[in-house]
Amino acid sequence: MNNLVKKITIVMLIGVVFSLTGLAQAAEKIYVPMLTYTTGPYAPGGLPIDQGFRDYFKYVNATGGVNGVMLDWETCEYGYNTGRGVECYDRIKSKNGKMGVAVFPLSTGVTYALIPKTQADGMVLHSMGYGRTDASDGRVFSHVFTAPMTYWSQVTAITKYIGEQMGGLNNLKGKKIALVYHNSAYGKEPIKTLEVLSKKYGFKFLKYPVNHPGLEQKSTWLKIGRQTKPDFAIIFGWGVMTQTSIKEAKAIGYPVSKIIGNWWSASENDTRPAGAASVGYKAAGFHTIGKKYQLHKDILAKVYGAGNGSGEKSVVGEVLYNRALVQGVILTEAIRAAQKKYGNIAINGKQLAWGYEHVNLTSSRLNELGLGGFMKPLKITCANHEGANNLLIHEWDGNNWVNPSKWYTPMYDVTRPMIESSAAAYAKEKGITPRSNCN
Repeated sequence: MNNLVKKITIVMLIGVVFSLTGLAQAAEKIYVPMLTYTTGPYAPGGLPIDQGFRDYFKYVNATGGVNGVMLDWETCEYGYNTGRGVECYDRIKSKNGKMGVAVFPLSTGVTYALIPKTQADGMVLHSMGYGRTDASDGRVFSHVFTAPMTYWSQVTAITKYIGEQMGGLNNLKGKKIALVYHNSAYGKEPIKTLEVLSKKYGFKFLKYPVNHPGLEQKSTWLKIGRQTKPDFAIIFGWGVMTQTSIKEAKAIGYPVSKIIGNWWSASENDTRPAGAASVGYKAAGFHTIGKKYQLHKDILAKVYGAGNGSGEKSVVGEVLYNRALVQGVILTEAIRAAQKKYGNIAINGKQLAWGYEHVNLTSSRLNELGLGGFMKPLKITCANHEGANNLLIHEWDGNNWVNPSKWYTPMYDVTRPMIESSAAAYAKEKGITPRSNCN
């Protein structure tokens, strides 16, 4: 009898141990450190992105997490300052002894600085639509992702749009295209590509750097409006820079309808402060605008309806809020892909990198996520961390973004060889042996 009691007791203890282990595993969360800037001259860009991130993470957790695994996050304010951004990363990269799985620097300068750090920490670095373009070559940059599009690809698509306004790319010969850019690693990123395109199509490429934070532009637009008079001007601005560009262009008489902002100069916080001067201004994007999609309705119901929104409800559906949703969706799809291989667990950064390389956002999957028609399908591979996507142009009418253009496919025949050449040079400089098992 005593032996029977002992056996039953042992079985019960084993069951308790396994039960507790299961509970511990179930309680484990996927931790994501968030670098933010919600104060200072770059807050107009940082605030809606921060709100979109938080809302999406809260929505995922409110609907059961990612296959039952909840998301966790901490934020650190760095004011779009590269040095402070690196300090923030070091401060919040881990939590309770567990390293985060991914970081989104929201800055090209911080991205450059964090590439070696995240590699050493086994963390994914996703610079979505910014950062180091040659990191799109996954054979060299195994943990850095640039999907769904890079600056180099973006300016080739914008050039296609400009060419169409001129009656065809061949008609760009002898024309002038200006780049008014934030004088930083971010703003300088498209210069090489535009130089290549200017030789290819015969247009004159003009460069106008604008120093931080972008409030002093009068002399720049005097040169543009009175002297060089480019046929089109592309703006790579951020924070208060873009609204200042629009105001100064209007004041000097340069047609705002000939200005095209990149996707970081494309938000309501760029156009509204410029008032009537911004009517006719155009800007690029790799997703649509508005909150008509099912995902927005679900966030409003499950997050804001529960009194758990991260900011003003009116921001839901704005350009940069939607940008954060794209980031969040790619992340959670990468987590799901990794869980198919490693199980429905709180995956680590290296497992997440494998998941990123197997993201396949088809049209049907976007429909399932409540984003049918919101963006073009996206597939990321081991070799191509950018994927292949499309770009459209919107126009500001004084109150809203209207008249979306058709979708433009970037000139990947121009950018991919440049990416591979630059990545190969980086690999040689850093002593990296490119992966040979990428297809």
